Amino acid sequence: MKNLLKRIEEIKKEISLLGEMRTGSLTKQYNVCGNPTCRCKDKMKPKKHGPYYQLSFTRYGKSTSEFVKKEDVKDLRRHVKNYKRFMNLKDEWIDLSIQIAKLRKNN
Repeated sequence: MKNLLKRIEEIKKEISLLGEMRTGSLTKQYNVCGNPTCRCKDKMKPKKHGPYYQLSFTRYGKSTSEFVKKEDVKDLRRHVKNYKRFMNLKDEWIDLSIQIAKLRKNN
């Protein structure tokens, strides 16, 4: 049981160091506009507009998408990575707590 409790303390420390978090997925998109004479409509070599970055996520049951400035993409990728790490650590913490409860019940 000591090892389980020690791991929970390690998880708590790691969570406290994660920093900013954002849920969702970041995508890179290219678009075609409505101008019939635009380069994006060229029949031989169309060149779409972009890239545009978009974050899509659901929070409190509401789906949302928002465009992201190119200069913010690096930070946002880190925030999404932090969120994924947080969720994995949270799940591990819960699993360890269940194991501890079972051990206590059997003693």
